[in-house]
Amino acid sequence: MSGKKAPSGLYAARKLEKKRLKFRWSQRDFRVRMLRLKEKYDPLEGAPMARGIVLEKVGIESRQPNSALRKCVRVQLVKNGKVVTAFVPKDGGITFIDEHDEVIIAGIGGTRGKSMGDLPGVKYKVIMVNGVSLDALLKGKKQKPTR
Repeated sequence: MSGKKAPSGLYAARKLEKKRLKFRWSQRDFRVRMLRLKEKYDPLEGAPMARGIVLEKVGIESRQPNSALRKCVRVQLVKNGKVVTAFVPKDGGITFIDEHDEVIIAGIGGTRGKSMGDLPGVKYKVIMVNGVSLDALLKGKKQKPTR
């Protein structure tokens, strides 16, 4: 019987906390959060959304076993000048977006902040165009403002 047991005495709390913390550093999610790694490499710098200017419209081929051209846009972020690819959701959503439009992008909602579904390397989606929600434009509730 040589296995170490967790302390269980009256004054064991500090020892238990230290032991637990030591174990948690071996977990990837904890380590990334404590060292704030996402904020360092993330183009949005830890923010939930960001504003950017559309540089070009691109069609991205979906991954196997699907076959389609997913409509996306290349967006240059206003706050740091980084260029990212953002997916344009819904049928016909790309028709409301032109080059040099101002869009707001958000995370697409894949696991651990990664890409979603069959879109390779696309981590963001467009939610607003020129200050109007893309959903409202698609439903015909609002007109796209001319700039």
